[in-house]
Amino acid sequence: MRTDMARRLGAELVGTALLVLFGAGSVVATLTVGKGELTYPGLGFISLAFAIVVALVIYVFGPVSGAHINPAVTIALAVTRRFPWVEVVPYVVAQLAGAVIGGLLVVATFGTHAVDLGLGATSLGNGVPYWQGMVAEALGTFLLLLAVMGLAVDARAPLGWAGLMIGLAVALEILLIGPQTGGSVNPARTFGPYLTLSMFGGDVAWSQFGVYVVGPLVGGIVAVLLYDLLAPTRPVQRPAMEDSYSPGDPGSAMSAPPETSVGPAEAG
Repeated sequence: MRTDMARRLGAELVGTALLVLFGAGSVVATLTVGKGELTYPGLGFISLAFAIVVALVIYVFGPVSGAHINPAVTIALAVTRRFPWVEVVPYVVAQLAGAVIGGLLVVATFGTHAVDLGLGATSLGNGVPYWQGMVAEALGTFLLLLAVMGLAVDARAPLGWAGLMIGLAVALEILLIGPQTGGSVNPARTFGPYLTLSMFGGDVAWSQFGVYVVGPLVGGIVAVLLYDLLAPTRPVQRPAMEDSYSPGDPGSAMSAPPETSVGPAEAG
């Protein structure tokens, strides 16, 4: 069991590192090409980069750890007993550590020039008040967790679509709230670049970090509770050979570790 837990935590660490490297890293790349300016079309390509890396991580690591790669996802699933509370802290620690590694890899890729460009760190847009940033992050995470519930947890979901559609949900929320907050919807995605910037002496908006913690947690929890109210899920025992990427409740790997599942290991 310890070996299995280590494997799952490793998957969360690597998955979150990839998210920050290719997600936040795409912000640095866009600013590099745009000579420090970020246009809305540029934001579109950033959202696409996030969508692709999220989808890939879900398809690769979903059967291992559930590919939460986001403390808001882990905690929201725990609130509805789809993930054991005793494993929440280890998962979140692995996600935060992976995000920092991802930030360091961005620096390794672009050099300290990436620090000068902000390392893809999220911050409130000009004139956006703290409370409005929280609302934006809550709404973006609400959309993300609805996608998780409907496509990776619910047994009625079409098989094989979870990774793609969850990735597209991330892209969609960035297109809407990106100008307001950067579209983080993930405390780890914000924490990694923040801490890395601090290591290299960059400017860090730590005072805004609460936006990227409170907003995603509230939005994620509201989404899973509302989904259970409007479209309650049910556990389903699927044939072992049907599809290793078949969503289930609570047997989904997005929801619970393999050893506690009622069905085959599944992704999300």
